[in-house]
Amino acid sequence: MSLHIIKKMFSIPYISPYFSANPHLHAIVIFAFFFIVSRVVVFASEKLILRLTKKTKTELDDMIIKRTNKPVSVILIFIGIRLALDAYGLSEAEMVIANRIFSSLIALGVAYIIIAIFDVLVDNWANIWSRRTASKMDDYIVSLMHRIIRVIILIFTLLYILYIWGVEITAMLAGLGVAGIAVAFAMQSTLSNIFGGIFMLIDKAIKVGDVIELDDKTSGTVLDIGLRSTRIKTWDNEVLIIPNGKMADARIVNYTEPDLTARTSVIFSVAYGSDVDKVKKIVMKEIKAIEGVKAEPEPIVYFQEMGQSSLNFKAYFWMDDFTKRFRARDEANTRIYNALRKAGIKIPFPQMDVHVKK
Repeated sequence: MSLHIIKKMFSIPYISPYFSANPHLHAIVIFAFFFIVSRVVVFASEKLILRLTKKTKTELDDMIIKRTNKPVSVILIFIGIRLALDAYGLSEAEMVIANRIFSSLIALGVAYIIIAIFDVLVDNWANIWSRRTASKMDDYIVSLMHRIIRVIILIFTLLYILYIWGVEITAMLAGLGVAGIAVAFAMQSTLSNIFGGIFMLIDKAIKVGDVIELDDKTSGTVLDIGLRSTRIKTWDNEVLIIPNGKMADARIVNYTEPDLTARTSVIFSVAYGSDVDKVKKIVMKEIKAIEGVKAEPEPIVYFQEMGQSSLNFKAYFWMDDFTKRFRARDEANTRIYNALRKAGIKIPFPQMDVHVKK
């Protein structure tokens, strides 16, 4: 129901037999009616509607009602004040000013309600995402979304209020569009980093604590995913600060996904004439004795090739934790070397035989 229809319902002609002789009483009755309605709205929302919404699985409806019931009651009071003024027979110019003032106040009230609803929705989204990530970046995103939504709503509200007061806003809208394009070009790099971070958070490609390797062979542990950049601690205890725009476009190897297990391998060679099956059994036994090697998938030893001066092998095995790979590789090489020597199997080294013809 529009303000114009409500105004007609409460105009003097409808109730003139009772209140036309006393405009003060007429105004008081109209204002009292809307004041009572506003109180009823608050009471009904707090005592009745909230009881019903508490039975639902989500708390969104509860929070929205709590944030909006009082602003709605204030808007009803504004409407009541505006309609009460009709009882005093204001001039046309005074009525225009009154309409503009109270329409502006009502527009601000509606804007407040819309902002409150979006705040509840954004906070609910933030609570869901904060459980899935240890990064502080979701806090930055939530704060940024709150500000962006509020600015957009307030800008449109201001433009509407200017329209109510008879200000030509077409040129202003065109100017805002040009200014927005200019700002977007000026902040292209910054926006690329911001949206790159947001997409990484939504995509859940990496999180704080992950061990990753980029396509330029940069590797380390993710310390923090910020709004503009990501911090990575390298194996040399150095902190790299990489813009999120580059991170979003990079090929990333995440060693902690889908779990902590990881495969590693060692390469070794034996001299020609060695018993291949015996070599495999010796190496397999030594690999299975390494702490942290998984029984499934089972380790395997491949006879890869007959090289120029050696028989070349490669052993694959899985570790229960990727952080043990380097220690396990060192232990595997040590065990294989000692075991082959103890078994009398020669480990060759590059050599060349020279034959001199007379």
